[in-house]
Amino acid sequence: MQLYCESLTEYRRLKTREVKIGDLLLGNLNPIRVQTMTTTDTMDTIATVEQSIRCIEAGAELVRITAPSKKEAENLLNIKNELKKRGYSTPLVADIHFTPNAAEIAARIIEKVRVNPGNYVDKKKFEQIEYTNAEYAEEIDRIRERFTPLVKICKEYGTAMRIGTNHGSLSDRIMSRYGDTANGMVESAMEFLRIARAEAYHNIVLSMKSSNPQVMVQAYRLLVKTMVDEFGECYPLHLGVTEAGDGEDGRIKSAIGIGTLLEDGLGDTIRVSLTEDPELEIPVCKDLVRRYTSRESGAHGQELIPETNKISYSPFEYKRRETFAVDNIGGKHVPVVIADLSKIEKILAKDLQSVGYTYNETTDKWNISDAAADYIFTGNQLLDFELPGTLKVIVYPGAWSLVADKTKYFPIFEAGGFAEAEFKSDKLNFVMQDCYSDNTPVNDYTFLDKMSNDPTVVICLSSTNTNAMQSVRRMFIELQNNSIRNPVVLITDSNWQTPDEHLIHFATETGALFLEGMGDGICLGYSNKAQMESLKVTGRTYLQVKDIYQFTNNTAFSILQATRTRISKTEYISCPSCGRTLFDLQETTAKIRAVTNHLKGVKIAIMGCIVNGPGEMADADFGYVGSGPGKITLYKGKEVVKKNVNSEVAVDELINLLKESEVWIDA
Repeated sequence: MQLYCESLTEYRRLKTREVKIGDLLLGNLNPIRVQTMTTTDTMDTIATVEQSIRCIEAGAELVRITAPSKKEAENLLNIKNELKKRGYSTPLVADIHFTPNAAEIAARIIEKVRVNPGNYVDKKKFEQIEYTNAEYAEEIDRIRERFTPLVKICKEYGTAMRIGTNHGSLSDRIMSRYGDTANGMVESAMEFLRIARAEAYHNIVLSMKSSNPQVMVQAYRLLVKTMVDEFGECYPLHLGVTEAGDGEDGRIKSAIGIGTLLEDGLGDTIRVSLTEDPELEIPVCKDLVRRYTSRESGAHGQELIPETNKISYSPFEYKRRETFAVDNIGGKHVPVVIADLSKIEKILAKDLQSVGYTYNETTDKWNISDAAADYIFTGNQLLDFELPGTLKVIVYPGAWSLVADKTKYFPIFEAGGFAEAEFKSDKLNFVMQDCYSDNTPVNDYTFLDKMSNDPTVVICLSSTNTNAMQSVRRMFIELQNNSIRNPVVLITDSNWQTPDEHLIHFATETGALFLEGMGDGICLGYSNKAQMESLKVTGRTYLQVKDIYQFTNNTAFSILQATRTRISKTEYISCPSCGRTLFDLQETTAKIRAVTNHLKGVKIAIMGCIVNGPGEMADADFGYVGSGPGKITLYKGKEVVKKNVNSEVAVDELINLLKESEVWIDA
């Protein structure tokens, strides 16, 4: 096994232990299962049953239901019986936090229980505690004593279990010894897993969730390596990004985290946590899984990618690849965004509005948004209007040779074309390379010699190989192994159909590389113009694409935001709602977004209850957390600032807190 997955250069599923959840088989190369969680009050049997049915009919293969106390756990029997009466046998999962007695009741009733090792035994008080080794061992004994009864019940009743670690709800004990790290997340789960294995109980799934895709990916990879190193085997993995939010941002953040791991062949079941009705999560899950249904080992051109066991970076921590700067690309600069406008027949000044530039005729000035593209690619088209001061244009070499202003226009070459070109820019040249595709000899790196460390060259990597992400990653490895420090732009085209599919494709293939510190720019595009036009009529209800160029530009910036490589807007960490939620989460999220979406770089968490806040807010700057019916508690970081605020005025109080903290600016 290489590091944490079966292969760095092709899609190859990691074989895990098989787990039985009711009649559903999980792991052991069974299909990747999709699931969701209800948002109804668990004590409302009919509402929970009817929402579960909507989820099942949308395609959910498991349905999770919160059981915050004994009475909800007991009512799971009524829910299960009513579903069975209506002809549904989909496995149910009890979501447990803080209440071992509820878990022990639920484990006798339904097919699976989920426990959080951060709060199943421990209580979080944000205290730093120094433990001796002996004291720490005593704490493990305390956990064993409290957790073992549940393990024995699950073993007796054939109930499956998910040990679900959450980044933001690590116990004070784990935080004190391991810190707020992926290593701490892994050890939190491993403590519980070792106890279960000691009881010869193996019907276990694990998860390592975080609202930060970077942390989430690192933790899952480290968990796999730790299990294989310690046990010689791996248990099935449930993948998810917590509190991803809603709309495009929620889908992009989820796809980056989940998609990166699926590309590595990791993951046996997934849930996309959106602040939307739970049945709307399922189509997104299906779109993610669909990418891998035909990508079986030994097919589709992965033999073109040379295997490697040598990488010069750690997949368990983030470190940006070191490059030199070419103009504003690479070095210490944030990644640039290149907008492909080449399919517009005649580009006019008003077309730039789609990519962040609005011309004001009255003032004769350009207004530039925080999500304004840094470059536009126009193919062979030269523009006949004056450009905004910060915008630059990329064209093919023939067009570039005709342009007078070579401070605004720069050429883009094929790799072979650059080597042979008589005329090149003395400032900035873009050079495209299709990585390990049918037209690229497997071990032909001669093109690298022609541009290696040329101070004017930005390399543009793409791949038409089915294993496109792996192909580009393999080329990055080649660059690093040969000490080539030119900056790199990631070029990704999509030939999918719907907005969801495009978002997922772009986010997975580029986000996976940005999470590994690879990439100094991004350019997204489509296979053909007809496909772009079709997007205007295939949008789902949450997203009607009226301007495909704006949609694509916003997607690029959202990918950089979600990978924490370039911040251009407010970030919302919003939980997906459940039966514990104490206010209308979707409505409140929309209300908060409407008044704060201009606060660039501020992270605001919106949490339905104390389970998800303050712990799972993780690294949010401010938190809005349900603390009782109609009551909200406001946080600054992890500090409570205002308690039991009436929900009618809580958004206004949040704005006052932002002003007091000097992060507020008028829209």
